[in-house]
Amino acid sequence: MKKITKLLVANRGEIALRVLRSAKEMGLQTVAIYSEADRNALHVRYADEAVCVGPPASKDSYLRGDKIIEVCKQLGVDAIHPGYGFLSENAEFARLVAKAGLIFVGPSPEAMNVMGDKLSAKQAVKAYNIPLVPGTDEAISDVEEAKRIASEVGFPILIKASAGGGGKGMRIVTSAAEFEEQMQLAINEAVSAFGDGAVFIEKFVTGPRHIEIQVLGDEHGNIVHLFERECSIQRRHQKVIEEAPSSVLTPELRAEMGRCAVDVARACNYTGAGTVEFLLDDQHNFYFLEMNTRLQVEHPVTEQITGLDLVKEQIRVAEGHPLPFSQEDLTITGHALELRVYAEDPANNFLPDIGTLTTYVRPQGPGVRVDDGFEQGMDIPIYYDPMIAKLVTFGKDRTEAIERMLRAIDEYQITGIETTLPFGRYVLQHPAFVSGNFDTNFIRDHFTPANLTPAVTDPNIAKVAAVLTAMLMTEKKAPVVASDAPVATGSAWKRNRLGTR
Repeated sequence: MKKITKLLVANRGEIALRVLRSAKEMGLQTVAIYSEADRNALHVRYADEAVCVGPPASKDSYLRGDKIIEVCKQLGVDAIHPGYGFLSENAEFARLVAKAGLIFVGPSPEAMNVMGDKLSAKQAVKAYNIPLVPGTDEAISDVEEAKRIASEVGFPILIKASAGGGGKGMRIVTSAAEFEEQMQLAINEAVSAFGDGAVFIEKFVTGPRHIEIQVLGDEHGNIVHLFERECSIQRRHQKVIEEAPSSVLTPELRAEMGRCAVDVARACNYTGAGTVEFLLDDQHNFYFLEMNTRLQVEHPVTEQITGLDLVKEQIRVAEGHPLPFSQEDLTITGHALELRVYAEDPANNFLPDIGTLTTYVRPQGPGVRVDDGFEQGMDIPIYYDPMIAKLVTFGKDRTEAIERMLRAIDEYQITGIETTLPFGRYVLQHPAFVSGNFDTNFIRDHFTPANLTPAVTDPNIAKVAAVLTAMLMTEKKAPVVASDAPVATGSAWKRNRLGTR
């Protein structure tokens, strides 16, 4: 058995703060790392110790595995928790951590390698009869051969980067005529994003739902699943709203998908927390998509319905403890929703926004959880993912969870930047979402920027607007009073937009 007394979190923002809090509850000493851009970040102030590891750019700071390990040696750290993103799925970093005599809070490098490549993952799970999307089981580069296979599978098909993620290196092809061009684009994007141009072909499942299963394994061969998360509300193949449990899974289908997820984890001797992702078609057939060998952004909804702290379970597994529960001990209680609050403009194709959080007031009250790493007056840096917070609500059922989310969205006060809060409100009130009859094409089928600007239909609102307009016109006619105050050169929003990436 290995004992962890001092933990370094190799990450930033809300996930760093979330891991640090659980570590502190376990009585561990904590160390944060930060870039020069994050010098005043909340996770830096929260940890017992904090060390700057480099300039703002990730490659010079949060991705400097050698420097992070050196910090561990200097400060007597026992273990590293990678959070998600950055080095969390880097098998070579995990090897270097072990070589340095430290504990990596995550799966083995071997498991990362197997599941980090979509093709090797497919090969690994074949022996367990896991349903797979029809297509190629190995990388393909011959365009004519690829086109022939695509015709056999049947259009539309999906060309995917083997080492891909986040929708990069992915192309939907609807006919043989556009195949060659789309395949070359997918290869080029895969090389640019991952340094690996390997691609493969899958049947494109029309109208799919994105269902993922949380798994947890220990070093003693015990593996359980913690039920599913529905992640079908996405933009650019990335999730925006998640919930647990899914509104469409029957108990029988849940059990079958859970069994398959456990077998996927067993196929690579998985330890720690991981997520097995599936596509579910409109006939409720499901297909293995990939496995994420880390904690997921949306893990809080699973924590809400199971009552477990996944970070604490990760740490206990890393110490060598067996899981303290079996599959039969686990049950679903209530319903949880998560809205990723991004610094993005939904009315402008979800373009990232930057600026200062002029106003930042978190929602509170029963069933509301906010995982964030910001406070009022802080700047949203341009160097990292634009997520500000994860807004999570929990209720006795789906209806109450939705009602609480709508209330929390209205209470959440953020000015100075555009956010996905209005989009979240729109989705949660849409009949397709409320009924549970939606898929990954929700934005394409139901959303336009105009949806965020409802027409004024209440006559009382119109009267108030008329009165305010009259008052403003009166003020404009008032004499100008001299002032020593500096003159603004444009709204903060306009100035921020000039820097939008």
